[in-house]
Amino acid sequence: MSKKAKMILEKDFKVSEIDNRIYGSFVEHLGRAVYGGIYEPGHPQADEYGFRQDVIEMVRELQVPLVRYPGGNFVSGYNWEDGVGPVEDRPRRLELAWRTTETNEIGTNEFMKWAKLVNAEVNMAVNLGTRGIDAARNLVEYCNHPGGSYYSDLRISHGVREPHKIKTWCLGNEMDGPWQIGHKTAAEYGRVAQEAAKVMKWVDPSIELVACGSSNRSMPTFADWEATVLDHTYDHVEFISLHQYYGNRDNDISNYLALSLEMDDFIKSVISIADYIKAKKRGKKNINLSFDEWNVWYHSREQDKLIEPWSVAPPQLEDIYNFEDALLVGSMLITLLKHADRVKIACLAQLVNVIAPIMTEENGPAWKQTIFYPYMHTSVYGRGVALNPIISCPKYDSKDFTDVPVLDSTAVYNEENEQLTIFAVNRDLQEGLHLECDIRNFDGYKVIEHIVLENDDLKQTNSAQSTPVAPHSNGNAELESGILIANLPKLSWNVIRLAKK
Repeated sequence: MSKKAKMILEKDFKVSEIDNRIYGSFVEHLGRAVYGGIYEPGHPQADEYGFRQDVIEMVRELQVPLVRYPGGNFVSGYNWEDGVGPVEDRPRRLELAWRTTETNEIGTNEFMKWAKLVNAEVNMAVNLGTRGIDAARNLVEYCNHPGGSYYSDLRISHGVREPHKIKTWCLGNEMDGPWQIGHKTAAEYGRVAQEAAKVMKWVDPSIELVACGSSNRSMPTFADWEATVLDHTYDHVEFISLHQYYGNRDNDISNYLALSLEMDDFIKSVISIADYIKAKKRGKKNINLSFDEWNVWYHSREQDKLIEPWSVAPPQLEDIYNFEDALLVGSMLITLLKHADRVKIACLAQLVNVIAPIMTEENGPAWKQTIFYPYMHTSVYGRGVALNPIISCPKYDSKDFTDVPVLDSTAVYNEENEQLTIFAVNRDLQEGLHLECDIRNFDGYKVIEHIVLENDDLKQTNSAQSTPVAPHSNGNAELESGILIANLPKLSWNVIRLAKK
């Protein structure tokens, strides 16, 4: 006998209009993300610029709206000038963050060209580790100023007449971390971020800026860091960043699938801190959240210790994801949508080869990891208004959590397209979940598809040769007199799509 869950959806129970940037991703100069990932000139599928067209097609399938670049830890030692101008004149550098050699074949203009090919905006990070205010304002001038100044004319001389018009910028990366090149205290970082933000906006007042929050919630400086940084930067930035990765090191699936509750709590905590600073400043604007690094990351850490230092684009952080990882990624996406009123940017870290939904073989095919599917489904079908469902369902306790709902779900209403999409994870290990959802407020809607991602083997992975973890559309959701009835198989990711037309 299946367990039972009930849900009510009303058009007026709104969280917020969803900012499409919540489905962003991240490409860092790290491992094979750039070289061998998006760029492999000798590959049979390479275009005239050396970009892999099979990767481009998969990124387009994900409909990624925003890509953070070029780091990550990498950016804190990066001289952006190394990556512009004639490629043959660019220096090879020791890259200290990941102990590799950076060839600088790909830089700002090449990456902007690639982003255009995949229909994505770029979220550009500036180096506030080894560099600072001057390099930051010069990069904004190089990228965004039309012409008639030193750096804008330099861009034009590099063959790029039109400005890139990059809207979103990150003020450094993880500056609270001792591992970071140029690590700073909260006060030190707050001051330099404030001054960098000020002059970057003097160059281009239209840009939006993200200040560095904590590298993760377990940092000893968490909360104090956010408060101090925002105390300095409140008047100059629009966002504070959050980073968080999860893993199932103890092989405890009940606890692992509950980790999205910790993510939810992390988001609520940072909102509270941002609102405290707003109150302290007697401010009028909300500081929104940019969850610009999130994912599962733990599979590859041991093998990364064996990499030969100073090699070029070695296989680093190449987690091979299994079915249970896809379930948690689905819940993390649901968590972001539940906070669409304040989380306006999020970046799945990363996009290709490095803890990524897309993997490539050298001179071979590109292939989809298990986590590709929930990310693709939410990005494609999760555009519109995030709704606030009323849910009642069984709960369970795990090692670190109490009262974990068996059903993790949210819904997105696209009024313009007259579509309603329910995203749902059944966390139950043993049983399917009988869902009854009241959608009488959505008159004339019909079920058009019930997508299910399920697998009997939690550890099942995909590969270049086969894709045993892939969704099917054989779900049994149906509508009777305004009540949606569906069976959600045990341990499954579900996308129930309804439309009026």
